[in-house]
Amino acid sequence: MPDTPHVARPLTLPCGQVLTNRLAKAAMSEQLASRDGTPGDALRRLYSVWSRSGAGLLLSGNIMVDRDALTEPGNVILNDARGLEAIQRWTAATSGTDTKLWAQINHPGKVAVSPFNRRPVAPSARRSPVPGYNLRKPRELASREVSDLIGRFARTAELAVAGGFDGIQIHAAHGYLLSQFLSPVANQRSDEWGGDDTRRMRAVLETVRAVRDVVGNSVPVSVKLNSKDFVHGDFSSEQAVAVAVALGEEGIDLLEISGGGYEQPAMTGVADGQDATTDHGYFFRFAEQIRAVSPVPIMLTGGLRKPAAMEAVLAGGVVDVIGLGRPLAFVPDYPKHLIEGREPPLPKSAPRIGYRPADGYLELAWHNNQLHRIAAGKSPQHRPGLRTLAQSLTRITVAAGRQATIPR
Repeated sequence: MPDTPHVARPLTLPCGQVLTNRLAKAAMSEQLASRDGTPGDALRRLYSVWSRSGAGLLLSGNIMVDRDALTEPGNVILNDARGLEAIQRWTAATSGTDTKLWAQINHPGKVAVSPFNRRPVAPSARRSPVPGYNLRKPRELASREVSDLIGRFARTAELAVAGGFDGIQIHAAHGYLLSQFLSPVANQRSDEWGGDDTRRMRAVLETVRAVRDVVGNSVPVSVKLNSKDFVHGDFSSEQAVAVAVALGEEGIDLLEISGGGYEQPAMTGVADGQDATTDHGYFFRFAEQIRAVSPVPIMLTGGLRKPAAMEAVLAGGVVDVIGLGRPLAFVPDYPKHLIEGREPPLPKSAPRIGYRPADGYLELAWHNNQLHRIAAGKSPQHRPGLRTLAQSLTRITVAAGRQATIPR
């Protein structure tokens, strides 16, 4: 297909699944589930819109493997079969299209927001340094509990596929539980789950194996991995390359590259020491490092906006899929425009106050507000004001209060 733009070319994954093009909607936390974690009509409407976006792949927002640990209020929870029918109604939103829908499965570890009456767990009993996420000191997981949590990831993956999802993405980035296991700062264990780089990556690799065992070889298994944590002494690019190589050897179907977390939100382009000006995306240089040592398929997410730059990174063979998150919050059919050679205008960033964790959170709150508008049948709002941001933050805070205790 010499005349077909690279963004429009199909991709056959190692498991055999075919993506119709190289554009993916990256995961964004929708916060649209009911109080008990059940997806409803709002999520179905949102994904029905995105199923016509032109993207070959849609990644869901966080689907939690444990109802005692949520990243945000309004997360979908899938840890037993009670929510399977609701999941099936949600995934039916893509019926009649060629778009693949994958479930992103996650556990927040020490940065769990709700339910607030539960003590968070983590690799080591170390608080998050970010205000608001350090109110409760986490409890260190016993070795058998780590194994149990890996089993929870596998159970959620099994249920997600039974509910109609076409693939699984394991979230091991952004400072969540599996990312914490990779971190020399967050993981100060000396047992089989920590103590050196090899043991710190064990939880991620065991999770991949457990998920693969339950979904089989024909269902895609993907991992989202930080390029680095952007915190001194923490998970480095060199350590991330070693993990990426190990994941490739495990036979994952797609490795999504991101970076940072709550302390340094590199995924929104506002981390210390981050070059957020390049047209090739925030983490392209790291993708080059991986490609030099591993053939694992790579999805690059963050900061890519220009069609020419997307063509360049795909044509060069470093990257296999382009991940698009926030653009689809404002232009729901953004991929279709790109495939047709157009670059739709996007709004500038949300107002900033100069404190990076807060700026990153305001940015995410603004985009989350657009998802709620689309789910309600409204158009995205391209001009943010402080009033809009305040309303978004109030809604999230109220939802958190309602989920202080979650029906079991």
